[in-house]
Amino acid sequence: MDPVRNPYAPGAGQRPPELAGRGRELEVFDIVLERIARGRPERSLMLTGLRGVGKTVLLNTLRSQAIGRLWGTGKIEARPDQSVRRPVAAALHMAIRELAPRHRAPERIDEFLGVLKAFALRAAPAARGGTARGAAGTRLRDRWQPGIDVPAASGRADSGDIEIDLVELLTDAAEVATDVGTGVAVFIDEMQDLGPEDVSALCAACHELSQLGAPLIVVGAGLPHLPAVLSAAKSYSERLFRYQRIDRLDRIAADQALCAPAAREDVEYEQKALDLLYEKSGGYPYFVQAYGKATWDHAPRTPVTAADVRVAAPEAEAELAVGFFGSRFERATPAEREYMRAMAALSLVEAEPGPDGTGAGRDDMDAAVSTAEIARSLGRKPASLSPARDALIKKGLIYSGERGTVAFTVPHFGRYLRTQPA
Repeated sequence: MDPVRNPYAPGAGQRPPELAGRGRELEVFDIVLERIARGRPERSLMLTGLRGVGKTVLLNTLRSQAIGRLWGTGKIEARPDQSVRRPVAAALHMAIRELAPRHRAPERIDEFLGVLKAFALRAAPAARGGTARGAAGTRLRDRWQPGIDVPAASGRADSGDIEIDLVELLTDAAEVATDVGTGVAVFIDEMQDLGPEDVSALCAACHELSQLGAPLIVVGAGLPHLPAVLSAAKSYSERLFRYQRIDRLDRIAADQALCAPAAREDVEYEQKALDLLYEKSGGYPYFVQAYGKATWDHAPRTPVTAADVRVAAPEAEAELAVGFFGSRFERATPAEREYMRAMAALSLVEAEPGPDGTGAGRDDMDAAVSTAEIARSLGRKPASLSPARDALIKKGLIYSGERGTVAFTVPHFGRYLRTQPA
């Protein structure tokens, strides 16, 4: 079939042609926005899940919902080597710019922008040390300007303590939104990569906003251990946020993700082709798009058959092996790779039987494994493997959902490792 008309989009954060299986999450967020508009109390929202389940796509879609209700919005992507101060300042700058044309008092906007500029420029105390490196960092920070054409304010959100400053800044932003009769939403992707101080500050700010009933929410997205990261920062975070786990698509949603865009191009799938595509993809949205795209390019005509899927599958798997799995594997050191191979050998869970008694119901997956078992399989003491485990967690390749266990952040990563030569 014509590859130019291929509707599938296996890209990082790229919205698929059919956002299937996420209706419940969209409905919940719409209720959150409506409740806040009516002055009802609501919690900020945290989306968690493995890589490839569409968290970023969903985050962007939720932002579009907020924009549709005339909210001010801003989005950042957390990085482990970057303070949250400047990214949050940039996100709030964008959000307030969206609200400014509807505010009756331009001077009120300028007042907030002055506070925002002071927040963005304020160096953390640790960066003002006496070392040459610290001094150089301060000088560079002083030269940086956030693009706000008002003088920096003094005495508000500029203490240098990120928790105090962020609480004050978000409270002021919420007051601007109240003036306009709307709200502000800050969207944070890869939220598990925030530093401990920044996580603590965000929790404190959300706690304060919740108590005030202020119209500002944070919508975060991160790996499955994000709730543990938040709980380690503030014990009350378990009650502070609304958590939504984003998982693989069920069979109906996966078929919809494939069939709906194909139908718009007058293309159909045979039932056996859909069976095989679900078995190959495991229902993970990124894999659904990858196998769908490869199958379309190889199918000679409609309807698409199971034979077309079998011919196309090696190409999809080769692309995933390089771009989705291989690029991550290459980031690991030899010691870290040894650790992950041991995980892969221990984590295999066989496929669940399908309706016909075969393994077509669900592809194999990787379960969480005990760190003690990994140590035994490698003939090592658990303490000696801690550096490799910690490094893999920091690189986002594995996570610890429960104490003493680890699992892959990437679906089917164990299966990929089991197919690779040692």
